[in-house]
Amino acid sequence: MIRPTAPSSAPGALLAVFALALLCLSGPFALLMVDPGDYVLQPRAWWQADSVSAQILQLGTALCLLVAAGLALRPTPGRLQTAVLTTLALAGALGLIALAPTDESRVPGHAYWLATLALMLLAVVTVQRVAALPLPRWLAPLTAGLFGLWMLLLWEQLVTAFAVPRVLLPPPSAVILALWEHAATLWGDLVQTVGKAVLIGYALGCGLGVLTGIAIDRLPFLQRGLLPVASLTSTIPLVGIAPIAVMWFGFDWPSKAAVIVLMTFFPTLVSTLAGLGAAGKLERELMHSYAASYRRTLLDLRLPVALPFIFNALKVNATLALIGAIVAEFFGSPTQGLGFRISTEASRMNMPLVWATIVVASAVGMLAYSALSRLERRVNFWHPSVRSA
Repeated sequence: MIRPTAPSSAPGALLAVFALALLCLSGPFALLMVDPGDYVLQPRAWWQADSVSAQILQLGTALCLLVAAGLALRPTPGRLQTAVLTTLALAGALGLIALAPTDESRVPGHAYWLATLALMLLAVVTVQRVAALPLPRWLAPLTAGLFGLWMLLLWEQLVTAFAVPRVLLPPPSAVILALWEHAATLWGDLVQTVGKAVLIGYALGCGLGVLTGIAIDRLPFLQRGLLPVASLTSTIPLVGIAPIAVMWFGFDWPSKAAVIVLMTFFPTLVSTLAGLGAAGKLERELMHSYAASYRRTLLDLRLPVALPFIFNALKVNATLALIGAIVAEFFGSPTQGLGFRISTEASRMNMPLVWATIVVASAVGMLAYSALSRLERRVNFWHPSVRSA
């Protein structure tokens, strides 16, 4: 497999060095302080910090960014140099987060924003360098993980530096703290939403979609009767069917499972019909020449050909089922559930816990999609799309 190579030049690194040079020549490095006498912003250089620890932090952050920018200028770095570059850049990011003002008496100076610009450029360079390394297959997700880490660090820094209210957008540190403090509560919500409603509704909806698709393929006259009715289920708005399901099945998980069945049934049905019709004409004529029955043709030819289509529907429905269960819980649920937690805590303006619940739901959806993708690679190992990956 051909792997990408590191770029011969790094214009982003040149801009980073330029920004850092301006940073070292500028007046204030990190902060502008409000004078308590006349309320005029007075610049303060790094050597005029309030304490020795603040001086060390500011100087250390500047050195980390400068050394990282110097390493970024090398056109063909190895693994060790890339690791040092990434470590220094991440250390500079943590330093800038620590230097961000936390009270109204201080605001970031222009040198702080120059350092932030340099950090963004260094983030791009580090991701490019890591992606170009010849890493083993089990380290392939390292690039995506580094990119996600940079996004979280920049989110934390910018939200803190701009003093964004937590009601609008909490920093990732507050979300992680909410995950830790409310782990037991979120686990109970996860069991209620995913362990009961999503799994049962997902299994019923997808299973009925596959069986109905096979029935329509076996009995073509059903296509004129069942297919329009099935398409009707996909047009029902979720906000309209969810309260009705609560009235029919109660406030507990059966009403959410019923909504998920309606959401996942039609995509699975359409994908199953498309997959059953994807078998080639020559293969069908060969099975016919062997006097194969419909059941034997279905099991040996048509259903294996339809599996890639069915797995596509399963992966799409994995996220749809979770979304449907969460939205359905907005219209009535017991005192547990991811949707119940989001709606309740949002009304209390407890946004860190709301974001923590969203993180849990997103992680579950991502894991479900990843598990189905791995299962697809094992089942459809013969398919060209899997062999070429």
